Amino acid sequence: MRSEKTIWAAKTAYIALSALLCALGLLLILKPAISLGLTGTIVGGVMIAFGAVKLMGYFSKDLYQLAFQFDLAFGILLIALGVLILVRPVRAMAMLCVILGIEIIADGLFKVQMALDARRFGLLSWWLILAMAVLTGAAGVAIALHPSESALTLTAMTGAALTAQGLMNLCVALCAVKVTACRRPDIVEVRFAEGRDR
Repeated sequence: MRSEKTIWAAKTAYIALSALLCALGLLLILKPAISLGLTGTIVGGVMIAFGAVKLMGYFSKDLYQLAFQFDLAFGILLIALGVLILVRPVRAMAMLCVILGIEIIADGLFKVQMALDARRFGLLSWWLILAMAVLTGAAGVAIALHPSESALTLTAMTGAALTAQGLMNLCVALCAVKVTACRRPDIVEVRFAEGRDR
């Protein structure tokens, strides 16, 4: 049975982590000269936290069951990538653009499918989720291909992609996660007439 408290906790954590992702993205845009080791540590920690929140969301079973439907495998993937980055933050930064690019592209593609499911489900805000998913996927492609060799430019592009992903997930949490009071099934009392079951 669905737990209202669990769904609220998952939605709140999802919103908070999405806002944190936006903040991290803006930090990388405004301070592209931040050290590689610190950037890797922050990104790795945020990925692990987001993976944990995605797993919490998947098991919360919200009413629509749209926002978290792909988050079991994706949450595990984020945690694994976050651990790898934390173990070797400086070395991982050499591949961070490719790793993050692929992760952001995958997240965008999953959200495109979720938006189409939301449209069939009847959610009016499906187009907003779709637009954010396409924008985020495009940002992921841009940093995965890393057309510029400038470290400062790549850091700023990574920040822009993380900001787009954070806004997309924030949009999903606000538009597609429905929390309602969970009630037990009504008990129907059935009376049999005497002799009916003989």
